[in-house]
Amino acid sequence: MPTVVITGGTGLIGKALSKALVDIGYEVIILSRKIPDAEDVFHKKTASESPGILSAPPRISYARWNIEEQTINKGAITKADYIVHLAGANVAAKRWTSQRKKEIIESRTRSSELLVKALSENSNHVKAVISASAIGWYGGIADMQSEDNGDTFTETDPAGDDFLGTTCQKWESSIEPVTTLGKRLVKLRTAIVLSNDGGAVKEFKKALRFGLAAILGTGKQVMSWIHIQDIVRLYIYAIENEKLHGVYNAAAPHPVSQKKFILQLARALRGRFFVPLYIPGFILKAVLGEMSIEVLKSANVSSKKINSTGFTFLYPSITGAIHKLAAS
Repeated sequence: MPTVVITGGTGLIGKALSKALVDIGYEVIILSRKIPDAEDVFHKKTASESPGILSAPPRISYARWNIEEQTINKGAITKADYIVHLAGANVAAKRWTSQRKKEIIESRTRSSELLVKALSENSNHVKAVISASAIGWYGGIADMQSEDNGDTFTETDPAGDDFLGTTCQKWESSIEPVTTLGKRLVKLRTAIVLSNDGGAVKEFKKALRFGLAAILGTGKQVMSWIHIQDIVRLYIYAIENEKLHGVYNAAAPHPVSQKKFILQLARALRGRFFVPLYIPGFILKAVLGEMSIEVLKSANVSSKKINSTGFTFLYPSITGAIHKLAAS
């Protein structure tokens, strides 16, 4: 069975991807600084040829790495057929202080550097590295009035000069050296992931419990998004399709305005029993600081490149995606 090593395997995408890979026959090793309590999770240690790897049913193992100390379990690298690189501090978890910005960047760049070092210093048969990136690469367009606006971002557009644009540029550059080691590299610039288990949907649900549909700013800003099942399928597609290399936008074909998204979500979850609540931009700026830029700007991202490879989305429209979320 092929083995996939995953960094950031305990995050929203990582958990769903690990389960999906195991379901179709892959072995998974999750690199983690903190391995869960062995007595609660693990049923055995693996063979001596891979010391330090603890195995959890079914076919999911954990191996230690430490980004700050630049250490990694060599056994995980030598066992890997593929590496999926998802590691990175949650961009939305805390206010963007100078220290937090440093953590966001270094959690991505230093983890990439550790992988590059491990691959260059240890004998391995890794065929491909699939690395996360984000549509934050593109910056954004202010005051876009409609999701039908023809100005869309494609993979050839330069990085934005804001914080996330700079972060994504450093992030992608830090993993690029794996190509000099003969590894196929795919970078997926991921849009807002829609899932009941975390991310934007979980946050909007908090207000909807009280019957409030939170419309951010004017609500006209365009959201590019992707359903959790489609982003998982896209990672597996990138692993298995040897023709894929380079950068692809991981975004559904039909972006929507933030207002349309939240109203459809509210109707799906609350029927007619909700009240639209506009949250002015100045309040968002006061609460979120610089991060407010990200929820108020438009990012209309093209999916044409990944579509041209033959990948099809299960949920190309927001209506189908929200219906699935509401039914789950």
